[in-house]
Amino acid sequence: MMKDLINIEMKNLPISGLDVHIIKKYIVKTAADDSFLVNNYSIILIKSGQFKIRLSDFTQELLPHDLLVIPKNSFCTIMEVKGRLQLLLLSFTSDFAFENCLKKELVDSFNFLLGEPSSKIALGDKDFLVLSLIYKLICFVNKDAVGNGQDLELQRISFNLFLYELKFIFNRSDLQTQNSFTRQEGLTIKFLTILTIHCKKQHSAKFYAGVLFVTRGYLNRTVKQITGKTVKSLIDVAIINEIKNLLENSQSSIAVIGQDFEFSNLANFSAFFRKHTSLSPSEYRQKTVGRFKTSDFR
Repeated sequence: MMKDLINIEMKNLPISGLDVHIIKKYIVKTAADDSFLVNNYSIILIKSGQFKIRLSDFTQELLPHDLLVIPKNSFCTIMEVKGRLQLLLLSFTSDFAFENCLKKELVDSFNFLLGEPSSKIALGDKDFLVLSLIYKLICFVNKDAVGNGQDLELQRISFNLFLYELKFIFNRSDLQTQNSFTRQEGLTIKFLTILTIHCKKQHSAKFYAGVLFVTRGYLNRTVKQITGKTVKSLIDVAIINEIKNLLENSQSSIAVIGQDFEFSNLANFSAFFRKHTSLSPSEYRQKTVGRFKTSDFR
């Protein structure tokens, strides 16, 4: 059962790239010696019962109120289930993670998404209650998307709220300092941090490689190995995220926004945005016009 839930194909879900389950009674369907490779990022919150799981070379025993982050590409074995196991499970793809995490205030979310071994924390009552409520909110957004279409803004808010809460939980624990990252993981996290700061003005892989004192080829190989994404694709995602934010939340003209992002002219800016969103900047802004106090976007 767990294998099917974690590795579900996420293209045809109500919210593409994101899946959530509130399981009131876990039924064991995976043999104890059956290991599988985790294709998506997954985060489990235990409500009741006991759950023993091996991730790569580490065994985790989960009790009520335990939180477990399962990194992508881990080898997972469900070893033992005791009692009436109830859990909440959130899984998401790499694309969904990067589209939502590449922001200055959320980039450190990658510290626990990329960390090895998997991260486990025993939550206090307050943290458990808050996080379980956010799980339910995301579940509600998923269900609502079936009947009413995707509400992209509510999707983004609920997932970012989930990341913020995880960030505060991990920052309050000692786990962050205990996590030992490989050189490749550390370099990737540094790149992502620098990217969110400089993406507005710096669009080339050469700049980031120079800041990190590595060659462009080495940086690209390392980032691709850890994230599955090239340096250039992550730069583009970060730029698009920042542009969307300005189009949605500022009254700056499209021409001014293009200049702020160092595009040589409006045509190049529009072509770049359309390539990654299938919309022109003005079309995208028009779709979000209801969230602005003024409709004068010329």
